[in-house]
Amino acid sequence: MKNYLTIFLIVISYEISLAQTVNNVRWVDPNIGGVGLILVPTRPTVQLPNQMIRSYPDRKDYIDAKISGFPLSLISHRNGQLFNIMPFTGQADKNTVSAWDPENEIATPYYYSEWLEDFDTRIEFAPGAKAGFFRITFPGNAEANMVLRIVNKGKWTKVSGTSVEGVETFNGMNAWVYGEFNKEFSFTERNDGDNMNAVISWPANTKNIDFKYAISYISAEQARKNLKNEVAAWDFEKLKTNAKGAWDKVLNQIEVTGGTDARKRTFYTALYRCYERMVDITEDGRYYSNYNGQVNNATRPFYVDDWIWDTYLALHPLRLILNPSLESDMIDSYVKMYEQSGWLPTFPILWGDNPCMNGFHSTITILDTYRKGVRNFDVPKAYEAMKKNSLQATMLPWRNGPACSLDTFYYQHGYYPALRPGEEETVPLVHSFEKRQAVAITLGHSYDDWALSEMAKELKNNQDYEFFKAKSQNYKNLYWKEKGFFMPKDKDGKWIDIDPVFDGGMGGRDYYDENNGWTYLWQVQQDVPSLMDLMGGKKAFENRLDQLFSENLGMSKYAMWAKFPDFTGIVGQYSMGNEPSFHIPYLYNFTEAPWKTQKRVRMLLNTWFPDNAFGIPGDEDGGGMSAFVVFSCMGFYPVTPGLPVYTIGSPVFEKIKLNLPNGKTFTVNAPGCSEKNKYIQEAYLNGKPINTPWFTHTDLMNGGELKLVMGPMPNKAWGTSQK
Repeated sequence: MKNYLTIFLIVISYEISLAQTVNNVRWVDPNIGGVGLILVPTRPTVQLPNQMIRSYPDRKDYIDAKISGFPLSLISHRNGQLFNIMPFTGQADKNTVSAWDPENEIATPYYYSEWLEDFDTRIEFAPGAKAGFFRITFPGNAEANMVLRIVNKGKWTKVSGTSVEGVETFNGMNAWVYGEFNKEFSFTERNDGDNMNAVISWPANTKNIDFKYAISYISAEQARKNLKNEVAAWDFEKLKTNAKGAWDKVLNQIEVTGGTDARKRTFYTALYRCYERMVDITEDGRYYSNYNGQVNNATRPFYVDDWIWDTYLALHPLRLILNPSLESDMIDSYVKMYEQSGWLPTFPILWGDNPCMNGFHSTITILDTYRKGVRNFDVPKAYEAMKKNSLQATMLPWRNGPACSLDTFYYQHGYYPALRPGEEETVPLVHSFEKRQAVAITLGHSYDDWALSEMAKELKNNQDYEFFKAKSQNYKNLYWKEKGFFMPKDKDGKWIDIDPVFDGGMGGRDYYDENNGWTYLWQVQQDVPSLMDLMGGKKAFENRLDQLFSENLGMSKYAMWAKFPDFTGIVGQYSMGNEPSFHIPYLYNFTEAPWKTQKRVRMLLNTWFPDNAFGIPGDEDGGGMSAFVVFSCMGFYPVTPGLPVYTIGSPVFEKIKLNLPNGKTFTVNAPGCSEKNKYIQEAYLNGKPINTPWFTHTDLMNGGELKLVMGPMPNKAWGTSQK
């Protein structure tokens, strides 16, 4: 026992020392990307890592002149708020807002502060897991007020002279909030349509108001318990310090040396974004799940809020390195959602599956998790869920439920049938805006079925392996060799001769999805050698990649964005701003020119990810895009989730040290690395020279060193061995 205690004290001492000396949280700027290039900006979210209380100043974007309030939490990333408060002085106004001053704002992951210009009032916030704490400093020469808003449907009520309760109903479920103030207030109900909002007031000489609260999805009583459990005392600074410690723990897990301050700001802000989702909604050993409409007992945390179309590419693989036990809990949550609802979800958010985009990419994530040795979930049940989705669920985008006639056609013919331009839709289940996305569906489900076949092989189910392996080849049915693109076919098997750059309606959704045929040309990362064969071999594949990055749009950006607003971060016909493009610059590593991967990745990081309000080239999607930045800055990337292998790019720091949860460290040493020295001259893995641009997940998790000697000109011979 004494030895265990000694080890425990050494570990705790090390963690405290690391948190105190490294302090990477200082590099995080939550306002990076705060102006969306075309679509949705990032938000300066304040929360604990992967916890449900998330707040930020409610404004359109970073350059919006007004703040309209502060949500007490979010329903989902970018998908709704819960409750909302706004302090003010003077007379109440239904749309109480205030100007704000960027130079007076303090935005960190663990603490927020801003001066509300119109009311000469400062508001501060620190987060807990299920609770939060606002501290408000009024000017003291005017009546101090606060509006309590209902965002969805519900009401606020006064419980005592210093406490309030609120309830909101949304998407078939409830959220309760219980809050306490440090001073007595007067309470005035305000009926705004379907909702009972409120204004609370204090005398004109009131200066300092504290408001602590907690939210529950179980009951009003549980909200009170959550507050007592987390914030029993009126100690704002303690909550703030605890929150900083939580962020220190995760951000200090990766230590970097060298590189510019701007690079560090971009890198650590991206790493912070990777902890926005999924979120733990377990309360006192229980959780309410809208997947079965019940309060369930929990033996481990239950997580919601994931957009798997975005996050399977890099965010889930990154978490498998940094916190595999957390990823295991998230996969377990997916399996529980299947048990509770009958389907493996696609976009599992708080109130249920929000079927968006296309594909069943949770299948890929489950395989990736299993193959990387993380198996603390019900594997047979997970496989059952993966198989049911493939064989029984509709593949139509933005739909959930049993298969329809189009899916039956896919099973029989090996591709999703498309309509010709102007042809009227005949299947009522097809979403009126999202359309059939026939090519994107065929490609996406080919990858999903590849993952299912590989999972069957892992489980020694040879019959399923052969069946789904054959299905995984369906993508080949839509490659039109003469055109050099994946193109649509009609129900009679005849090619539909479209312009793969511009046709297909809004976002190309008749055939592709959010991107054009150039992006979807590369959506076979599970079978790159066969894709090369379709294109005519390795050199033709490389030339086609070159063409992608240099091909003219053939139209103005104005015309392009009128139909493809998600096609952002444009380089030639490449779109850095949308998730299906992430792996593409790394595909040069499959050719005889890995140096082009090094060149492209550095250019993309330099061009599209600066450390300012314009620093995200597309929808960030709660870690989906930021994980690409984290991997790419470290110098490697998981091109094919489902294969426990990383491919090498070009690190932006001289040294990257990963403090792994198993107690080991993996270091990328890049002597000579600089803005100019981006090309790999030599590479060594644990002291042994390597001439392949790959290393394995086992290599990483076992600890060790990847040494990359960098220089200003490419060594075109390095990395050309593919064995």
